[in-house]
Amino acid sequence: MSKQLLTGLAWVLLLGWPSGQAAAQVLTLRQAVQTALNNYGTIRAKSDYVKAARANVKEVKNEYLPDVSLAAEQVYGTANSNFGPLFGYKTPSASASGTISPRQSWNAGFGSLYWTNVNWDFFQFGRYKEKAKAAEKALNENQSDLDQEKFEQSVRVSGAYLDLIAAQKLIISQRANLDRAVAFQTVARARANTGLNPGVDSSLANAAVSNARIALTNAIENEQEAANQLAQLMQVTPPDSNNYALDSAFVSRLPGALTAPAAQPLAQHPLLRFYQDRVLASEQEAKYLRTQNYPTFSLFGVFQDRGTGFSYDYGQNPGAYTPNYFKGVGFETANYLIGIGVFWDITTPLRVHQQVLAQNYTSEGLREEYNLINQELQAQVILSDAKIRHALENYHEAPIQVTAAADAYVQKETLYKNGLATIVDVTTAAAILNQAETERDLIDTGVWQALLYKAASTGDFGIFYNEF
Repeated sequence: MSKQLLTGLAWVLLLGWPSGQAAAQVLTLRQAVQTALNNYGTIRAKSDYVKAARANVKEVKNEYLPDVSLAAEQVYGTANSNFGPLFGYKTPSASASGTISPRQSWNAGFGSLYWTNVNWDFFQFGRYKEKAKAAEKALNENQSDLDQEKFEQSVRVSGAYLDLIAAQKLIISQRANLDRAVAFQTVARARANTGLNPGVDSSLANAAVSNARIALTNAIENEQEAANQLAQLMQVTPPDSNNYALDSAFVSRLPGALTAPAAQPLAQHPLLRFYQDRVLASEQEAKYLRTQNYPTFSLFGVFQDRGTGFSYDYGQNPGAYTPNYFKGVGFETANYLIGIGVFWDITTPLRVHQQVLAQNYTSEGLREEYNLINQELQAQVILSDAKIRHALENYHEAPIQVTAAADAYVQKETLYKNGLATIVDVTTAAAILNQAETERDLIDTGVWQALLYKAASTGDFGIFYNEF
């Protein structure tokens, strides 16, 4: 087994085995996605909007029920009256029912009024029905908005998960690169000290080691940023080390659904369904507005009972009253009224016409947005197929490149040890090998990124998610 392979395996173990602790619990992609769907603030908010819309649907359906009002009042006061008009604009007013007397009287007693009022707008040319449909369309819009937010969040988390895997693989490659540089530094120093090579070789070897350390530091920083981004998308606190133990074994194989067609038509894309539901909700709102052009037919009925402390002959006998509470608030005189009426504000059509016109323009604008998103997604579907082709080509080329670069490095290093190559030849070969290993790490996850892009473009997240 080669020294480089042993070193790589050692770093794999170190990355997956925190010092002084048991092995870290592996975070799978499914767990990451589900955690984000449970925790992410936007999803939780839109879930509440769906609940609010669902409650609004129930409330609108209950609006067709008749209005039934019960009231009771008990008062104490005088019963003077006079002739004259009254208009109570923005001022409280009180009513006194009694005879007209030539002088003010301060006789006072109790009075009461008990009544029940029923009003039912039983026919409005489908207004309640259309309003209920508008509420249901609004519910569908909120639900599809939630669905597309979950879809987008799943794609974002999956992308961040793949980015973190690539970042962790880059660390392994950069550590291997540093080990090579350190090993070669030892050779270069020994040959420079014995005079077999010029002293500048030792300086160049030192520079190569420093460059490898910088590349490793940058790789570690990139991994920490990727881990932090994944933690933000999952709405959890990042680990203290900003490092996750991921299930990266799947990267070593090709996904089975790379060339499989989407299981659903593009019209079922969550984003398109959301925009389509916006159009339908706007169109339904216009239908509801049109129903306000028509009159309302109502059934109504009132039953009331009054009590008073003033007798029927109080006008002729000023002493015919009592301040007794119980006699004043009893049930004495009852009346009822039932009827049917039609109510129509004839100026309403003038206002509703403009409201409907505005709503129609809104619907047209939403349709234009739908068409734009549809065209963009169609272009992305075509691009996703190209990305997959290119990713597969690179996937098959990467091992050839790494093998060739590794052979060239071994050759140059051997020639240098025998005085047949310069240090520039060795450092150039090392840089080519490091680049090849870095590209291999990115290409391995690039195939899965291409499949994820296809899932995002077609709206079929299952072609990616079902691989795990």
